[in-house]
Amino acid sequence: MNRFMALDVGDKTIGVAISDPFFIMASGHSTIFRKTLQTDFDILKDIIEKENIIKIIVGLPKNMNNTIGPQGQKVLDFVEDLKTFLTENNLKLDIIMQDERLTTVSAQRILIEGNMKRKDRKKVIDKVAATYILQSFLDRK
Repeated sequence: MNRFMALDVGDKTIGVAISDPFFIMASGHSTIFRKTLQTDFDILKDIIEKENIIKIIVGLPKNMNNTIGPQGQKVLDFVEDLKTFLTENNLKLDIIMQDERLTTVSAQRILIEGNMKRKDRKKVIDKVAATYILQSFLDRK
């Protein structure tokens, strides 16, 4: 059963969320603690293959005035490298950029409202943000 995957790409972690097979609901999958680009891509490739991923939605952090800042450029560079990696590994997947403004803020608010301790929030915030990114994409469809 095919699924979509969303990524919340940061400097230290990558939050991963996956859709259900009917493309209705997003669920948090994992948080990848970044080491090297190759290691990150190998982990993503493993998820893609195990979960039958057919499309990747990547959160693009834009400034509030809709411009691309330094973090947004890092994400765009990551996506270009990911496209090359996928092509080299014969994985033909669409990659879609999704505006992610305020997703981390929303994720943080939900975790705080759930009375999660700060140190525990740090472990899951990117996964929750990826879930917001994917659910926003699914809701638009």
